[in-house]
Amino acid sequence: MRCRSATSIGRSTSRPTRKARCSAIRGRLLHDLGAYALQDVNLPYNSASTLTGPYMIPALAMEVTVAATNKTPVSSVRGAGYPQAAFAMERLMDRLARELALDRAELRRRNLIPPEKMPYKKPLKTRAGANVQYDSGDYPACQADVLAAAGWSDFPRRQSEARAAGRYIGMGLSHGLKGTGRGPFESGLVRVSPTGRVTVFTGAAAIGQGLCTALAQICASELGIRPEDVTVLPGDTSGVSLGLGAFASRQTVTAGNSVLLAARAVADKAKKLASHVLEAAEHDLEIADGEVRVIGARQLSVKLGELSRILRGAPGYGFPPGMEPGLEADRQFRIDDLAYANGCHVVEVEVDVETGEVRIVKYYALQDSGNLINPMIVDGQVHGGIAHGIGNALFEWMGYDDSGQPLTTTFADYLLPTATELPMLTTLYRQTPSPLNPLGVKGVGEVGTIPAAAAIISAVEDALTPFGVHIAQVPIMPYRLVELIAAARQARGH
Repeated sequence: MRCRSATSIGRSTSRPTRKARCSAIRGRLLHDLGAYALQDVNLPYNSASTLTGPYMIPALAMEVTVAATNKTPVSSVRGAGYPQAAFAMERLMDRLARELALDRAELRRRNLIPPEKMPYKKPLKTRAGANVQYDSGDYPACQADVLAAAGWSDFPRRQSEARAAGRYIGMGLSHGLKGTGRGPFESGLVRVSPTGRVTVFTGAAAIGQGLCTALAQICASELGIRPEDVTVLPGDTSGVSLGLGAFASRQTVTAGNSVLLAARAVADKAKKLASHVLEAAEHDLEIADGEVRVIGARQLSVKLGELSRILRGAPGYGFPPGMEPGLEADRQFRIDDLAYANGCHVVEVEVDVETGEVRIVKYYALQDSGNLINPMIVDGQVHGGIAHGIGNALFEWMGYDDSGQPLTTTFADYLLPTATELPMLTTLYRQTPSPLNPLGVKGVGEVGTIPAAAAIISAVEDALTPFGVHIAQVPIMPYRLVELIAAARQARGH
C-alpha cells in the first residue's frame, strides 16, 4: 500500500516538508473468507471503504480480491473490518512521519478533518448506495486532549532516561472511526398499564451490552418515572413483530430513538387526557413522579395508571372524546445515514528485547460517541473494546497448516488477554451530539477496538527505534519480536 504526501514520500530530507498532507492512497487488499462464509464481502468492503478514517484524503484506489478457501469461515466480530483498515492507515501515518522527520502526532494533526468541515462528505458509497458523510466530531480536539492526558510532549525525555538505563519504552498513537446506528429502522413500543407499570417492547436484541438499562432510562426520563419502574422486553416477537437485532453498534441509535419518540407520544397523550380530567390547559401540565399534575399545584394531579385505566374503556360507558384507546404508542425510528463515532488512543509500552515480552504500562483512550445515556455502561463497553484490541495486537493468532487445517484449536494455543495482561485504562470522553437523531447519540461498543492494535504496535515500534524494527502485521508474538530485533542487529552489524 502506498500513501503519497503533498510533496514526497521518498527518503527523509534534512528538513521536514512544509505541508506534509497526504494527497492519495493506492493499495491492494486480499481477503481470505474461508469456506461457506456467511457475510461474503462485508468485511473487505468495510476495510476498503473506511481505510481513510478521520483524515482528509483526496484520492483513493483500492484493488480488492476476495478468495474462497478451505479454511474456517470468516465472519464479523467487534469492528467487522474497521480495525484492519485503521491498522493499515495508522501504520502508513507512522511511516510518513518517519520518512518526513515529523512528530507522529503533528503529521496526523495536519491531515485530520477539522470540525468546521463537518458534516464531511467523502467520495465513497455505503452499502446502501448513499454517499459516506461524517455527521459530526472534532478529531483534532480529541487528539489534543488524549495527548495532554498521556504526557506525549514529555515522553521523549522519559524515553531517553529509560534507554540510558537499558530499558526500552515507547509510546504509540492511533485514531479510529466507526459508522454506527445502521438502519433502516428499529422498533419501540411503550405501554402504560392500569397499575402504573411501564413496559417497553423492542425488536432490538439484548446481548449483554446494557440495552435494557439504557432503554429504561430513556423511557423513564420522558415519563417522569424511575428507570426501575420500566420493564424492557427486547427481541420478543410476542411484543413486536418488527426488528433487526444487535449488530453494527446500532442499538441506542435506532431502538433508543424509537423508544424516545414512543415515550414522548405516550406523554403527550397522557397530558391531553389529563387536561380533561383536571380541567387544565395542556401547557400548564407536567409529568413527574408517575403522574400528570398542574404546574405549581401538585395537589391537582392524576396518576399515569389511572389515565391508562380510563383509556381501557368499559362496556356501555362513554369514552373520552378525541382519544384513541390505550395509553401506549409505537414508533419505528427510520435512519439511513450512519452516525460516526471516533476514538483516539495513546499507549505506553515497555519491551524486553531479550525475550520479546511486551508490557503495556499505560493506556489512554478518548472516545466521542455523542451524548452518553449511561456513562457507566459506556465505560464498560470501551474497556471491553480495548481488551479485544489488545488481544488482536499481542495474542490472538489463528494458525493453519499447509493443508488448511487449524492449528490453534484450544485456548492453550489461541491466546486471549486476561486480567493479568490488561493494564489500568484511563478513559476520556468528548460529547459531540449527532445531528442525525433526537438523542444525539452514536454507537459505543466497537469503537474501542478499532484503534487499539495500531496504537500498541506504534508504541512497540517506537520502543525499538534504536534497532530500526518495523512491524507490518498483528498479532506480534514475543518470538517474532526477538527475530525482528536479531535481524535488525545483524543488518546493522551489531
